[in-house]
Amino acid sequence: MNNSFLRVSIWVYLVIFFLYLLGPLVIMSVTAFNSSAFPRMTPWECLTFQWFGELFQDQRILNGIKNSLIIGAGTVVLSVAMGLAGALMLTQIWPKLRATYYTIIIAPILIPGVVLGISTLVFWDRINRMLGLGADSVLSNGIFLTVIGQSTFIASYCMLVLVARLQRYDIALTEAALDLGASHAQAFRKILLPFMRPAIASAAVLAFLASFENYNTTTFTFGGYPTLTIELAQKVRYGITPSISALAFIIVALTVFFALLNEAKLKRQELVAAARKQATVEELAGKIKLPSFFAGNMAAVLLVVFAVATITVVGTATAYDPGQCIANVKEQKQLEAEQRIQELRKQREEQRLRREEERKQRFEGVFEPGDLQPGSTEEEAEPDTGTNNSGFGNVFAPNALGGDSDEGEAEPETPPAGNGGFGGAFDPNSLQSDD
Repeated sequence: MNNSFLRVSIWVYLVIFFLYLLGPLVIMSVTAFNSSAFPRMTPWECLTFQWFGELFQDQRILNGIKNSLIIGAGTVVLSVAMGLAGALMLTQIWPKLRATYYTIIIAPILIPGVVLGISTLVFWDRINRMLGLGADSVLSNGIFLTVIGQSTFIASYCMLVLVARLQRYDIALTEAALDLGASHAQAFRKILLPFMRPAIASAAVLAFLASFENYNTTTFTFGGYPTLTIELAQKVRYGITPSISALAFIIVALTVFFALLNEAKLKRQELVAAARKQATVEELAGKIKLPSFFAGNMAAVLLVVFAVATITVVGTATAYDPGQCIANVKEQKQLEAEQRIQELRKQREEQRLRREEERKQRFEGVFEPGDLQPGSTEEEAEPDTGTNNSGFGNVFAPNALGGDSDEGEAEPETPPAGNGGFGGAFDPNSLQSDD
């Protein structure tokens, strides 16, 4: 019971892990075949191959791929050479200095790519000025600076791969070759180099892939030669299109193809070695019957299936015409857009009627029908409270000054005695008339 539960748990974990790892790649690859202008998987519209055609017509993408291939080739040569030299130095250096040397040679991996790009640009610009060269010299060329900048840390990766292989090398083979009269160059070329060939191939592939996908260092050194990652980053700023999904699908397909090809080749070598090891003396004297290419080689079977599927897709792309399907989808989108417009108009009309109804209800709540007399207006119906709430102590009240009225003149108001200022000196009653 425990073994079954453990087995099921492992399978569930593997499924979740590969979904997390490969799910985005699968989804992005599927979006390359959807006719939607924005890369999406749902809702599915029409099966189309037009995004691949637009990809191959995009000159910026093609130019970026060309620059990436050139820079990748230069980075492979320089990084593998430096990595091999560093690995040989690490195995032959004095043991007490080996740890220090290893730390120094690994340090570029720990430095951020932005720092490496800026330092490469500044350093070679200073060298260019010291030599009195112009801005169009080789030292200011974008391809040269990018190769140098990327090789500063990719060489460390290559060294790690080569050191792992070199640790299994028997130094006695080189010593025997030297004892037999071979020079150091001959011993290196005929004994050590063939032994290191698989590791060199692995380091070269690693260096090329690291160079092809690098962005942090390249963004400061590319100059007038933008790579594919630089072009993609610039295009994404203005909106992503399914042509980028088509490029992603091509990269994924090529990666799967070469991975299956390498696995099939390695499996074939293992089967041949096992057949030769198990062969009898008679078989060795005669002709050994080697296993076929597909016998016990699942990678070879998958490779053939993948090749057949690719040929089928290409054949379908040349014969399939999605024009009618795309026209139907456009017509359906137009109908849906008109329907949404009608719904919006209806909602706006309902909102307008609702606002008018609310305004009418507020008006009827303030002015009741019985508050207005026949023949009167709203201004005349306002009640007169007989009080004046104006400021300045009612100085500017309408009744503060005497004037004509319909009922006759108002009686003068007798001012109170002694209310004048300055002790009543200016009181009208304080002066005697001549009479």
